[in-house]
Amino acid sequence: MTTELEHLAARLREFARVREWERFHTPKNLAMALAGEVGELVAEFQWLTAEESGDPDPDTLARMRTELGDVTLYLVRLADVLGVDLVEAAHAKIDDNDRRYDADLYRGSARKAPRSPREP
Repeated sequence: MTTELEHLAARLREFARVREWERFHTPKNLAMALAGEVGELVAEFQWLTAEESGDPDPDTLARMRTELGDVTLYLVRLADVLGVDLVEAAHAKIDDNDRRYDADLYRGSARKAPRSPREP
């Protein structure tokens, strides 16, 4: 069964292939493009109050949606090029965070947990 994420990755792979862009889609280039798009998303939040960021006006929301789309596309393409299953990686990260952030110890707290054994 093909998931929506796998379908999106395949569509992006084909999009790059027909344009002969594979040589440009190196992990380094894709990571840099992803960082740039995240910056554009962050810029949409700059100077908004906490309340405004949670309920942006329609024009701002439309720009945020576009930037979220760009971020998603570059992230999915990067994961595809690296052979990383994003859903599996996300579940593994949640499992790690579940171990690191005991609910009873961290409930209502924004403090950081000690480094994971997997972190350098």
